Amino acid sequence: MPLPYRWQWRLERWKSALRGFFGGEQQPRPKLCPACGSLVGIGASRCHECGASLHFSLAALSKSLSGTIGGEYPITTVVLILNLLLFGISVLATSQSTGELNLFGGVDGRVLYRLGARQSIAILGGEWWRLILPIFLHGGLLHIGMNTMIFVDIGSHVERLYGSARYLFIYIFTGICSFVSSTVWNLATSGGFGISIGASGAIAGLIGVMLGMTTRRGGTYAREIRAQMIRMVLYLVIMAFLPLGIDNAAHFGGLAVGFVLGRFLTDREPLNAREFKRAYALGWSAGLVVVASFVFMLLHYKDALLVQ
Repeated sequence: MPLPYRWQWRLERWKSALRGFFGGEQQPRPKLCPACGSLVGIGASRCHECGASLHFSLAALSKSLSGTIGGEYPITTVVLILNLLLFGISVLATSQSTGELNLFGGVDGRVLYRLGARQSIAILGGEWWRLILPIFLHGGLLHIGMNTMIFVDIGSHVERLYGSARYLFIYIFTGICSFVSSTVWNLATSGGFGISIGASGAIAGLIGVMLGMTTRRGGTYAREIRAQMIRMVLYLVIMAFLPLGIDNAAHFGGLAVGFVLGRFLTDREPLNAREFKRAYALGWSAGLVVVASFVFMLLHYKDALLVQ
């Protein structure tokens, strides 16, 4: 009775290991591309399908990391974890500074400032990370709850459509642009005072991307998605007229930039070596900017305490 395939494979690995241990010769075998999974030749140094290096490539490293995270939408998962983690930290810090724990009452503005909230005067003073970190900060349970529901719904669609690397770039870039818009508006109307936080500017960017993409497409699916996105935009317009303290400049700044990206970015995953390189260069650039922002926030955390 033949052994199951899994055990046959394990036996072959053990035999190869023993041959290597005792000095036996091992026959070279074809390999799998670490980026796209295609079977490549014994002596190949690059994949013939996607062009990725078989020794090291950003595409292979990205796939390895996404496999470690797990799930079909690794970037959406990571962003959601960051949002929840920072919200938990901000709530605990607020409780420590005020002596009260109130999830619905909001997070202390001083805590949000220390964690990197958008503050226009500080940004003009060189604290550029305040254009990135507010994307991951929220002021209360209702705030993060509403943003999370919309983000998980729209984010998963954008990540599936554009691929994880380009999706990360889209989310961070539109989020940055939303807070650039917020900063300009704040300086013009409030002299640079006050803070702003929230993922809604970047989420509006995702709405803009989907809206821009569907204006280039025909068919029932595109029309349905476009109708949903138009309803989302109408909600943003209605909220803009309500006295809710919403950062409308961030919303419409992210929406506008997202729409432009949706008009020009290819709405599918990369297919060849050039597209893979471009997509992963964008994704890794966005990821490194986020990591650098957290590092600079931590380095200047004590200085933020002194400012207050």
